[in-house]
Amino acid sequence: MAALNIPERVYDTVIIGGGPAGFTAGLYASRAGLKSLLIEGASTVSQITVTDFIENYPGIPEGIGGFELIERFKRQAIQFGLETISGDVAAVVQKNWGSIDGWEILMGEQSCESLSVITATGAYWRKLGVPGEDAYVGKGVSYCATCDGPMYRNREVVVVGGGDTAVQEALFLTNFVKKVTIVHRRNRLRATKILQKRALSHNKIEFAWDCVVEEISGGDVVQKVKLRNVKSSADYREIPADGVFIFIGLTPKTDIVRGIVDLDKGGYIIVDANMQTSARGIFACGDCVSKRLRQVVTACGDGATAAFSAQLYVEEVKGESY
Repeated sequence: MAALNIPERVYDTVIIGGGPAGFTAGLYASRAGLKSLLIEGASTVSQITVTDFIENYPGIPEGIGGFELIERFKRQAIQFGLETISGDVAAVVQKNWGSIDGWEILMGEQSCESLSVITATGAYWRKLGVPGEDAYVGKGVSYCATCDGPMYRNREVVVVGGGDTAVQEALFLTNFVKKVTIVHRRNRLRATKILQKRALSHNKIEFAWDCVVEEISGGDVVQKVKLRNVKSSADYREIPADGVFIFIGLTPKTDIVRGIVDLDKGGYIIVDANMQTSARGIFACGDCVSKRLRQVVTACGDGATAAFSAQLYVEEVKGESY
């Protein structure tokens, strides 16, 4: 049988990414009896680990911190035999063993081989691209309120964005700061209604509607933000700010499969309903995938589907299909 030509070192599936999608895929793959390895980023972390509070995950009505939730995912997956290592994947390249095709995952001086790959690499926060943003990272500019919020106790900060994350992080910041100004390019929020209601009624939150950030400036640290009204290009104003928290969307981490699988115009991986990419044996799930809703619960669903699809694929390759 073809399976006899596959070296023992070769995994059935390798999962790249240690977020909700990745660990759910690892849980389902290892529970199905696949020889499975999950590679967690060595220099990056999943967004969920820096999320202060998750209140909409089914079955946990009291809410849970992001770090605790992902640790639960990890423990459960390892319980079923999932192997994990830490490393930064540089590339995924084709590999074959005689007539059997597969993939090699390169991590600097390390590498591993697998019949299938599940890409669960997630996404990272998009930047504004304005003067002062890069210069003040760590000196007042942040992309993580959970990480940096406590440093701004009794001070004034700006949150840029109008979606769920921006509003949720603004609400979190009110536990520490004197005032939060939410800067949004439209005249209404995009966040879910319950978050909008909380923010609009909060006495520590103000709004700069129809505005975008033009510049972040200060001395050794951030001191002020220059805003431009999008409805009147000549209308500029400056507001004091000790910190600027930016939540304006995501950029997918898909460079390692660029040129191997099809991506949409935003760089997200295109998959079908089974999480199959355009490349045979590569599946994708979570925030790196082209889809409408990016939540923990949808990432988990993606991960379970990707693992099941990888299982069927591996069984086919080994001649073990039912």
